[in-house]
Amino acid sequence: MKNWINFPRVEGDTSRQAHADFPDDTFEREMGKEGFFGPATHFYHRHPPTGWTDFQGPLRPHAFDSTRMAHSGNSPWDHKPILKNCDSLVALWTCREAMDHLVRNADGDQLLFVHNGRGHLFCDFGHLEIRDGDYIVLPRGTLWRLEPEEPLELLMMEATGSHFQLPDKGLVGPHAIFDPAMLDVPAMDEPFRAQQTDDAWQVKVKARQQISTITYPFNPLDAVGWKGDNLACRINWRDIRPLMSHRYHLPPSAHTTFVARGFVVCTFAPRPIESDPGALKVPFFHNNDDFDELIFYHRGDFFSRDNIHPGMLTLHPMGFTHGPHPKAFAAGAGHAKKKTDEVAVMLDSRTPWDILPDAHAVELPGYVDSWKTE
Repeated sequence: MKNWINFPRVEGDTSRQAHADFPDDTFEREMGKEGFFGPATHFYHRHPPTGWTDFQGPLRPHAFDSTRMAHSGNSPWDHKPILKNCDSLVALWTCREAMDHLVRNADGDQLLFVHNGRGHLFCDFGHLEIRDGDYIVLPRGTLWRLEPEEPLELLMMEATGSHFQLPDKGLVGPHAIFDPAMLDVPAMDEPFRAQQTDDAWQVKVKARQQISTITYPFNPLDAVGWKGDNLACRINWRDIRPLMSHRYHLPPSAHTTFVARGFVVCTFAPRPIESDPGALKVPFFHNNDDFDELIFYHRGDFFSRDNIHPGMLTLHPMGFTHGPHPKAFAAGAGHAKKKTDEVAVMLDSRTPWDILPDAHAVELPGYVDSWKTE
């Protein structure tokens, strides 16, 4: 049990309800613990908390444009790693041709997010047709390969030394956001049985972030059945029904899709914007003091960011206040937009990420200045 030093008090001119009905001409900032789950205080400032004129040093926010990065290869181990720490590895990979070998990740569970393309996944559990917007969970040790019908552009997330689980949905119950019955599993269908040949196959195993190659005189995807609850599964963002409140802007944690040791994966999917006149319409300014925050932009117009397009990533390191860009904040205050059309994947990591050279090579250095006001 956490014994927080917390006892709610009020001082000065404040809002009675967080994220709604601010005092005139003020900007709310949340300073909390444990992401959005722990004790929090809300400050009401006369100026935007992100209204800096200069920002120097390694804490500055980052933006990366993966559309400027070449990350093709016949193997997922040809990926371009962009962020890494002891709990996770985030990488990009495009598979353009049918893999001529199998792979196995012995370092941790693998989560694939299909940014673009369609094709087929073959794994120990069977065969899946996959398309853009799919999340595919592959448990640690699963043999798998891809056969694209269109180039498969993938965001790859590794739960190093751990595994992906569904979040605890608490008061809203296990069927909120998406019903677990929506999770698809591979089928041992005719395409799966047809590839069970006696031709030689290689398996490239990643263990301790090194590759070993094992050769078989047959295709090791030769299972005739399976039973259990340690399995590969798939959910598409189109199957996600985000939590909503017309009177209150919910925190990002309300959109959690998967959890692993040290980090979480959230999905921002299209939803109505808050309609209550006093409710905040855009993400609130907040300190991210406990987590590094990474967002991968998949589809649409991300309503809290300016000059962001699909295929970009932003990273806000823990330790500074951030929030919506000035244009987005002004648009939200104007009540003009009725719904979001964005789709994005967010990863929050308790351990800071190391930014790897391939990410630095496509960084947009002016991103830190995008919060400046005239």
